[in-house]
Amino acid sequence: MLRFLVLASLVVYSLGAVTRLRRPRLDGRIVGGEEVDIANFPYQLSFEYSNSHRCGASIVSANWVVTAAHCVDGASASRVQFRAGSSRRGTGGSLHPASELIANPKYDYYTIDFDIAVARVSVSFTFGTGIQPIALAREAPSAGEDSVVSGWGTLSSGSSSLPTVLQAVTVKIVASADCSAAYDSYGGITENMICAAVSGGGKDACQGDSGGPLVAGGNLVGIVSWGVGCAEANYPGVYSNVAALKDFVTEQTGVS
Repeated sequence: MLRFLVLASLVVYSLGAVTRLRRPRLDGRIVGGEEVDIANFPYQLSFEYSNSHRCGASIVSANWVVTAAHCVDGASASRVQFRAGSSRRGTGGSLHPASELIANPKYDYYTIDFDIAVARVSVSFTFGTGIQPIALAREAPSAGEDSVVSGWGTLSSGSSSLPTVLQAVTVKIVASADCSAAYDSYGGITENMICAAVSGGGKDACQGDSGGPLVAGGNLVGIVSWGVGCAEANYPGVYSNVAALKDFVTEQTGVS
């Protein structure tokens, strides 16, 4: 998987007269969660690149997928497929090759702003148990609201072993002002980002499933994007704010 978290924390970039740490990519591994069944997370996809799990993604229609822009950055659509309907990484379910990858044109590699992308699949999803689309959030969730993030990443920071079975964990939405203050040395967060964590840390998304879903109230509210460490008490996980970026998805896919 794309693991930039440790190295990126040592890099600085200039924004005007201010020098800041470059925002570290959060690769979406689940920390502090538990094994779950795809039947309860039927929108969840494994984004496979050259037949290996690379990122997470979400079904939004019979032919379209939503993921993170940094997951498709530099990727060739001919090497991408999405595995649907399986709780187990790398096996089972159905495979859906990508025919087109479209990153938000405003995506910024250094600030990780506008970190959203869509992919068209050449083999449509057949909806049923374990395979269902998820609705796009029309407004950002409120601070303190429960949300669930899921994926197949490692279970602790620095581990190189991915779990076989899908993992999920419940985290609470963090007030934007508080999250921005936590990441002040990284330039804070933008209106295109939301944050989630638990008090004291210990539960989070981390390496291994960037692009995976954060869900609240039955809607896709966030996409795993970036953050410092894994489940650190002082650094909430940062997600792309789907409500703020929804127009891009609608323009490209027709999904509203």
